[in-house]
Amino acid sequence: MFEKLSDIFIAAAEKYLTAVDANPGKSNQHEIGGLKKAGIADLIGYPENGGKYHIPVTMVYIDSDGHEPIICEDKMSWYDTRFNQAHRSPEFRLYYRSNEVTERMREGDFFLIALTQDNSLLVVITAPSSDTEKQLRVIFGALSVYSDNTLRKIPIDESSLIAPVRLMLAELGIEFYAKSDSDGDLLDRILNKFGATFPKTKVFSDFSRTILEDRYSAIEQPDDALLAWMDYEERLFRILERHIVSERLKTGFGKTGHDVDEFIQFSLSVQNRRKSRVGHAFENHITEILIQNKVQFEKGVYTEGKQKPDFLFPGRDAYLDSSFNQNRLFMLAAKTTCKERWRQVLAEAEKIRVKHLITLEPSISEDQTKQMRAHMVQLVVPKPIQETFTAQQKADLVSLLEFINNIKEF
Repeated sequence: MFEKLSDIFIAAAEKYLTAVDANPGKSNQHEIGGLKKAGIADLIGYPENGGKYHIPVTMVYIDSDGHEPIICEDKMSWYDTRFNQAHRSPEFRLYYRSNEVTERMREGDFFLIALTQDNSLLVVITAPSSDTEKQLRVIFGALSVYSDNTLRKIPIDESSLIAPVRLMLAELGIEFYAKSDSDGDLLDRILNKFGATFPKTKVFSDFSRTILEDRYSAIEQPDDALLAWMDYEERLFRILERHIVSERLKTGFGKTGHDVDEFIQFSLSVQNRRKSRVGHAFENHITEILIQNKVQFEKGVYTEGKQKPDFLFPGRDAYLDSSFNQNRLFMLAAKTTCKERWRQVLAEAEKIRVKHLITLEPSISEDQTKQMRAHMVQLVVPKPIQETFTAQQKADLVSLLEFINNIKEF
C-alpha cells in the first residue's frame, strides 16, 4: 500500500561540506566529488571522449531560522576532470553553477544528494545538527550512517515514503510522484465520478476511502487507517491534478496562449489548492474514524470568543455548561505538521487543561516536544510515525487508538 522511497530515488548519499565544496574563496571549481564510492556514479553513467552529461537538479537550501526554503531548478555537469591528463586515471565530478542555493552554502553544512528514477538529482543543504538535518536523516534512513566530509552512501531501499514523509518533503518545497501501472485505471474511475474537475475535499476523501474499501479498520486499527487513507487520497489527488494541469497547459494562457500573468495565477492556484486540501483531508479522515468509533464530538464549534478547536468532546453545550464535569471535556487539534503553529492550540479551549494535538510530522525535535509538554500539550501521533521519535519522546506520545479509548472511558 505505502510507496517505498526507492520507488522515487535510486540512490542517495550525504556528507558535511568542506571549505573547498562550499566556499568560492577556497576553490573556483564548484565541484562535488566522491559519487563513485557513494554508489551514484555508476548509475549516472560516464560520458566518453571528454563529453559532459547535463543533469537536471532541484537544489534546496533550508536555514535553521524557520525561513521559507530557497529552491532552484538548475543543471549540474558530470564530466571527467582529468580527460586531458592521459597519464592519470579518470576522475568524474559534478560541477554546479552559482545560484541562490549555492551562495548560501557554508563549510560544515549538511549536504544530501539523491538520484531519482527519471535521472534527475535532488540536492538539499541545511545547517548542521538542525531539526531539518535530523528529519532528512529519518526520511532517507541515514540515522546510522557515519558522517564526515566524505560523501557516504545512504541505504534507502527499506525506507518508506508514506503520507507523512511526502507531506514533510512538500513543506520543504520538494514534490515527487511515483507513477504506477494502475494510475490509468484510477484516473478513469476518478473522471467517471467527477469529470476533469476538483471535487470538494470531503467528497474526494469519501471517494478515496470507498476505493480502498474495507482494507483498514477504523475501530481496530485507527492509526493505520488514518495513514492509509491520507496516503491513498494524496495519490488519487496527484493523479487527477496531473491530468487537469496537463490539459490546461495544452490550451495555453490568455488570448495569445502565453500570457505570463495568467500562467502565474494558475500556478499559484495549484500550489494553494495543494496546501489547503491536505489539512481538510486530515480532518475529514479523523472525523470518519471518530464516527465509526461512536465517539461523541462536535467539529469546529466555538469555545471562548473566536476560538474554535478542530474537535471538541463531547460538544459545545457540555463545554458551556458550568455544571458539567470538566475532567470529561477534551479537545483535539489537527495539524499535519506542527512547526511553531502548535502554540495556536493553547488558547482554543480555556477550560481544558491538557490540549491534545494530532500530527503526521515525523521526528519532531526534542526541544519542541519539551516545550509542548511544559505547556500541557499532549501529542497524538499515529503509531507507525512514533518510530521516528527518540525513546524518551515515545514515552510521552499517545496513539490515535489510545486517545480514542481514553475518550471512551469518560
